[in-house]
Amino acid sequence: MTLSQAAIALPGGSGTLEELLEAITFKRLGLYVNPILLVNTRGFFTPLLELLASAVEERFMDQRHLLMWQVVATPDEVPAALANAPAWSPEARAFASV
Repeated sequence: MTLSQAAIALPGGSGTLEELLEAITFKRLGLYVNPILLVNTRGFFTPLLELLASAVEERFMDQRHLLMWQVVATPDEVPAALANAPAWSPEARAFASV
């Protein structure tokens, strides 16, 4: 991951989900600062996104943690999403690693 310019998750199995959550964890710890993008084809990641939102509601995560990734509906949207991905600022990294 340290050599990647982005982490892009397409629908997949347990390996895909493990790698996606690892990227999110690394970003939260400040070890990975590049964009994380979920390609939510046919709503594949919707249950995961709902679970993460629930973690915020239950105070296991902060609302700001939801800014660690972006979601698009189709692979065609990936280039524009990457071009417009917000920078993970030093302030965000400091918050996320707490």
